[in-house]
Amino acid sequence: MPRASPVCELVPCIVVSVLSVPNCPPCSCLPDCECIWSDWIDVSYPDGSDRNSGDYETFENIWKKNPTWECAKVENISCRAEKFPNTSIADLGQKVECSADVGLICNNKDQQIGGIVPMPVCLNYQISVCCTPNVPECLPTPSTTSTTTSTASPTTSSVSPTTSTTSATPTVEGTS
Repeated sequence: MPRASPVCELVPCIVVSVLSVPNCPPCSCLPDCECIWSDWIDVSYPDGSDRNSGDYETFENIWKKNPTWECAKVENISCRAEKFPNTSIADLGQKVECSADVGLICNNKDQQIGGIVPMPVCLNYQISVCCTPNVPECLPTPSTTSTTTSTASPTTSSVSPTTSTTSATPTVEGTS
């Protein structure tokens, strides 16, 4: 009677045994790295009497006001005026920066009379950010630049399409 081929011949045995563990729920071992939207954030209020003031819903200001706020990486941002939550910022007639790099910046000195606001001051804005979860598996890997310290003697390498040569450079420890 011919003997059946082992199951592990085409599939590594370790995978078969891991998949057969009854208490391992499928797909629950990997974190969900989809960004998560925050509630609306408002940590700054523009001072209408100061032309050098404005509304600054920056990530730096958010961390200053709320040191426990965590956002590993801002993937996206949404900005709105507190009093006009359903009006797009472009339709408000104000010069505002809303970016996933810094947050929201509105300077009173950049505003002009007209539009929704009868005075040249910033509206009070709010932001919501979509953050990558703060777990190692979801964070970007560090860049490939690194610093290496070596105590070995220097080496020289040269590579051509067909050959590779490496030679050690001798070091002199002392004179005799």
